Formats: sequence, C-alpha cells, structure tokens
Amino acid sequence: MNDYLDPINSVGMPEKIDSAIAMELLMSVKVAVRNYGIALTEAVSPEVRTTIRNQMEAAIDFHGEVTDLMIKKKWFYPYDLSEQQTIDLDAAQTAVDIAGLHLFPENNNRKGLFPTPPE
Repeated sequence: MNDYLDPINSVGMPEKIDSAIAMELLMSVKVAVRNYGIALTEAVSPEVRTTIRNQMEAAIDFHGEVTDLMIKKKWFYPYDLSEQQTIDLDAAQTAVDIAGLHLFPENNNRKGLFPTPPE
C-alpha cells in the first residue's frame, strides 16, 4: 500500500474493519463474562448475586451470537487454527501497512492559516 488516497487501496477495507470491530467486541464480551464471574464470587446479597448471574448469562448468550456471526461471515475460525492464523497475519500486515503510510505533512507550521496572524 503506497498511496492511501488511491481508491484501489480501499478495496475490501469495510469488511476488514467490520471483522476487526467484531473481534474487539468478542474480546470485550469475554472480559465482561470474566469480570461478572469475579463479581459473582464477591457478592454477598442474594439479590445482587441474582442480578450479576442474569447479566453474566446474557453476556454469555451475546458471546455466542457474536461468535456465530463471525463464523458465518468467515472472520473467525475457532476450529481451524491454520486458517485463523492466516487471517490474523493478514490483519497484522494491514495494520503495519497503514502505520507506514505518510498521512501527515512534514511541515506542521500553521502560520498564515489563521484569519489574523498571531502576534
């Protein structure tokens, strides 16, 4: 990827972004389930324990829904590690390519861009 303004470099980018957002959501839900489990062990009140358990069960269900969506869209291969590794390496290479783009000009001097010159 040499020129970020060239439209050819945006081919497939919306799907890559969607898969990255879905993966981030999946990881966040996993953390939420873990945190609910920890909170459940420390809750004293039966009402609080019931509330935390209900929220944890909802988070587990949501985790399943996100996982199913990602498998259906072929963004996640939990049972085929070689295929998942290929996807992860491609995503990492895309991130490295984007990080290497020259997105900002070398000259950051803003003098002359304001309606009245600074004193």
